[in-house]
Amino acid sequence: MNLSAVKKTSFYHQFNTFTVTRKNVKKIPFVELFSGRLQGVISSGSDIERVYVSFIEAGTFNYYCSTNNNRPCGGLNSYYPCNHIQALLEEAINSYGVEAVAKYLKVSNHAEQAADIRKVLIESGHVQKEPANEVFSRFLNYLRYLELESSSLPIPEMNWFV
Repeated sequence: MNLSAVKKTSFYHQFNTFTVTRKNVKKIPFVELFSGRLQGVISSGSDIERVYVSFIEAGTFNYYCSTNNNRPCGGLNSYYPCNHIQALLEEAINSYGVEAVAKYLKVSNHAEQAADIRKVLIESGHVQKEPANEVFSRFLNYLRYLELESSSLPIPEMNWFV
């Protein structure tokens, strides 16, 4: 297949139009769409030993934010998501794109702008307390990959990608 034929495929169009922005891992080291939630780890900004674990549940738009040792975020209230949740949403949009995040969170009309997703979150979401251990554990599991020496061999847990 020549390049002009490839450019006509939806695969090429989908990935050619998506712009990847550089991640600030010091601020938001971990973001994922997993298990029906947008979830991640956000640095506190003031205390190097404290991180916040946040999530937004798909469909209900319920959210929660707590420290890595399950203390609730001080900025969290039932009327408006805290800054950590907003930063998580922004990073997800930067990482996956507005359409993918809107689709995953089951935002009706598949929001075309980040403002649409924020509006739905504010209007429909409520605080839903859940422990942070599952998300934080997944984050720590991914961190161990950073300690591996560089190699061209596949990582055993991820060899199905090859």
